[in-house]
Amino acid sequence: MLAVVQRVSQARVLVDDRITGEIAQGLLVLVCAEPTDTEAIADKLVAKLLKLRIFSDDAGKMNRSVVEVQGGLLIVSQFTLAADVSGGNRPSFTGAAPPTLGKALYERVLATARAQHPIVQNGEFGADMKVHLVNDGPVTIPIKL
Repeated sequence: MLAVVQRVSQARVLVDDRITGEIAQGLLVLVCAEPTDTEAIADKLVAKLLKLRIFSDDAGKMNRSVVEVQGGLLIVSQFTLAADVSGGNRPSFTGAAPPTLGKALYERVLATARAQHPIVQNGEFGADMKVHLVNDGPVTIPIKL
């Protein structure tokens, strides 16, 4: 799985001008499944997100997790993370999982996150979404599992 994690002071996702997910402090996570990904990899991603120490402690060092700061997770599917532009100027997305698998693994990430964390919001798989965020830091971390 591919993910881009952004530490935010606030974020929200809109589909057709309606908010589908919104958090205050926390992590905005853009997620893309790849063709060989499994439920075990989706679960590993959630474990990584919950333990990732990218929030400041009292000394100002990135040493606290989203769990420790009681922040939210806003998880958004984004197949374009698998874009390959090595062959030209038009991206190829063959590195992304087929929609059926991508949706199943996205839903697995959401279900696993909700079972382990109290504040989980989401976008809408396959929809044209507008993502609004205030990146705190800025802190943006790519993850590949």
